[in-house]
Amino acid sequence: MAKQSENNIKLGVFVLAGLIVMIVSFYMIGNNASMFGSGFVLKARFNNLNGLMEGNNVLFSGIQAGTVKSINIVNDTTIEVSMLIDSKVTAYIHTNAEAAIGTEGLMGNKVINIQPVKPNSPVVKSGDLLAAQKLASMDQMLQTLSKTNNNIATISEVLKTTVLKLDTSAIFNVLNDKNIGISLRSSLKNINNASSNASDMTNGLNQIVIHLKQGKGAAGLLLSDTAFAGNLNIAVIKLRSASDNADKMTGQLNSMAGNINHDLAYGKGPLHALLRDSVITEKLNASMDNVQKGTDGFNQIVQALKHNFLVRGYFKTQAKKQQKDSINRQTMK
Repeated sequence: MAKQSENNIKLGVFVLAGLIVMIVSFYMIGNNASMFGSGFVLKARFNNLNGLMEGNNVLFSGIQAGTVKSINIVNDTTIEVSMLIDSKVTAYIHTNAEAAIGTEGLMGNKVINIQPVKPNSPVVKSGDLLAAQKLASMDQMLQTLSKTNNNIATISEVLKTTVLKLDTSAIFNVLNDKNIGISLRSSLKNINNASSNASDMTNGLNQIVIHLKQGKGAAGLLLSDTAFAGNLNIAVIKLRSASDNADKMTGQLNSMAGNINHDLAYGKGPLHALLRDSVITEKLNASMDNVQKGTDGFNQIVQALKHNFLVRGYFKTQAKKQQKDSINRQTMK
């Protein structure tokens, strides 16, 4: 019985000690004190805490580094937050580190995230002020999302109206017409064939140009062979000379015919008698007609040569030369 009373006393003392420890722990946590840390304090200033409170956690690169010690309002746009930092982490925090207010999870408590910034600067000292990084809060993101939803709704209404107008327009009737598709396909096929034909024609023209450059064919020979061009020039000159001689011969024959007619009418002697013969006269007239026809045919040949693409350049050059000589003679006069 006495032993049971002693055990009850020991149990009561143990429970009382546990309650005292629990009460002291709650008291220290309520006063934002670290039970196992030092008194190393860092500060940061923000424009809006977004619900941050004393006692919230402080993280360094995602690692638990301390708690929010106190919050003080500096002025109407600045709020200073003092953070109680664990001494084990202070050796890794540099003066150029940035502090930002975040959230534990999606809808958890607010926390302060301290992020290192390169290049490294000196290690912080107790009481240093860290630069604050402004992040979009959940409320701001929700407001932006709400505006975006409204804009999407407006765009959807406009698109709906546009689609309804297009559905009743002639464009959709054209697109839905199967005959137009067949015609369009046929037109594209014709265009493809025309393109192929144009390509073949281009290749043919290229071959012709290559042959001309290589001196193949009559045109290539004419363009590339200087000896052939010289011989052609000489031939044209001879043709022109023969035409001139034919004209002279025709004039002489006309003169001779006039003399013969005179001798026939007024002359004496055997020639007169010979020319008075009607049979001989008819034969002579026929010969003159043949000569005249031959001259006309020759002149036609010369005119045809003037229009031939092989020698017309020469005739044009000679015509320009004659015109120039005529102008020079008139100028000299």
